[in-house]
Amino acid sequence: MFRAFRRNIVISVVCLSLPGVGIPMSANAGIIGTGEYLALQDRDIRVERVNDALMQARVREQLMVLGVNPEHAQQRVAALSDADLKALDERLQVLPAGGNGVLEAVVVVFLIMLILDLMGVTDLFPGIGPGKTN
Repeated sequence: MFRAFRRNIVISVVCLSLPGVGIPMSANAGIIGTGEYLALQDRDIRVERVNDALMQARVREQLMVLGVNPEHAQQRVAALSDADLKALDERLQVLPAGGNGVLEAVVVVFLIMLILDLMGVTDLFPGIGPGKTN
């Protein structure tokens, strides 16, 4: 009985699918222009640069402090529109790298030490200061 039922099901499925065999399938293809292709590549490069910036340890820590999961941030970057992605990437390119503040701090500390030495509070630089002549 089960064998006959299974055979009837198979025959029914085959009979219902036969009319679809005769219908020709069509495929649509178009030519992609050079500008469109380059825009797609440009987008991939921008997404990669922004994701690289998000993968830096200091950025990841700051995202966690703000309550944003870094993986969710990368998913949101992938979902950005082209204009928003371009604006974010350009903003990241303009921002200074983490090492720029170190040089400024060293210069400020050096100037403070030089001023203290000139006023006679310290004697870090022999040869300069009050009462010393060249």
